[in-house]
Amino acid sequence: MTKEQTAKVPRKAYEKELLRLQTELVKLQEWVRAEGARLVVVFEGRDAAGKGGTIKRVAEHLNPRVARIAALPKPTERERTQWYFQRYVEHLPAAGEIVLFDRSWYNRAGVEHVMGFCSKEEYQLFLRQCPIFERMLTEDGILLRKYWFSVSDTEQQERFRRRLEDPLRHWKLSPMDLESISRWEAYSRAKDEMMVHTDITEAPWYVVESDDKRRARLNMIAHLLDSVPYHDVPPPVLELPDRPPSTGYQRPPRDLQTYVPDHAARL
Repeated sequence: MTKEQTAKVPRKAYEKELLRLQTELVKLQEWVRAEGARLVVVFEGRDAAGKGGTIKRVAEHLNPRVARIAALPKPTERERTQWYFQRYVEHLPAAGEIVLFDRSWYNRAGVEHVMGFCSKEEYQLFLRQCPIFERMLTEDGILLRKYWFSVSDTEQQERFRRRLEDPLRHWKLSPMDLESISRWEAYSRAKDEMMVHTDITEAPWYVVESDDKRRARLNMIAHLLDSVPYHDVPPPVLELPDRPPSTGYQRPPRDLQTYVPDHAARL
């Protein structure tokens, strides 16, 4: 990375640009809804690479009925017997919807392969089928965007340390995350192999340098917006109506209802 890419983006500049980009994301959402488009955004990368924080900023001001996050748990016993891509197909968008995959079918090319949760035959089958699967999605008109968040080993270790010490973020750290430290090179080889097989013209990978989380968020969102040919959709003309005159309604006495205690009064 260049010196400019590693420099921290100032908070004030970050917040101003993030708000501008989030405003454009709302416009993108309205275009998706009006045009009946289907947008899938895949977020992948190492543990603590900044995927979750970026997804949070992308979805922050969007309508959850239009844009939803798909963060699938480990497969059930029944799902383990299905075609591997089957449970992901269920979460793909219908017309006018956006789906943000917080990890995706690429689990098989990463953690499942490195940790031995799938067989070598299942792994090789995934590498053969994945490009076919993604070509099917794009041929059917789905807009598919894939982002790999790249973090250095030293920055990842520091983020793990902060999570370990922060009671609000301790839940983000699992034994599997810590295991990734000792398997850094294995994950690197798995990522390289995955890229060789799945970085296809119809659905290329886009790498996001994420040692600076603010820079990563801005870069990823700006790229997503630039990659989709959306345009402004005029909102419906709305007018706030006058409140009608009272017809004699009276609110029931307050002591007939149970209210939440005023905790804030004790501050």
